[in-house]
Amino acid sequence: MQSNDVRTLLHCALPTAAAGVAGAAVSAAVAGGKGALGAALGGLLVLLFMSSGLAVLLRTARQFPHLFQSMGLLLYTTQILLLMIVLIVFRGTSAFNPKCFAFTLLAATLVWIAAQVLSHMKAKVPYVEPDSARASS
Repeated sequence: MQSNDVRTLLHCALPTAAAGVAGAAVSAAVAGGKGALGAALGGLLVLLFMSSGLAVLLRTARQFPHLFQSMGLLLYTTQILLLMIVLIVFRGTSAFNPKCFAFTLLAATLVWIAAQVLSHMKAKVPYVEPDSARASS
């Protein structure tokens, strides 16, 4: 990974982890231990899904730059569908509070997306790589 890719990952993962911790704290106060467990699992699941998706997207962007936009749309659609399937599967569980799980999952996902948008807006990525111009001449 390039340094700007790692910076993007950190700028997305840290606020999402903070949202997961805040969700776990609120859920512990509202629903007890099962609520905190559900919220912690929801935050962790978002971190795993979104960070692996970002890693795949960045690798695709380097290898196949012409597929970047369509791959990004496909990746986000797949992630949201997988998160919806997880919500449906754990809807009636008694191991943890499913409402705390779902709300923290939703909040952490929105925080990740907002942080990623802000990170990309602030990133100073060159449009043209200067080394490739010298290599071709």
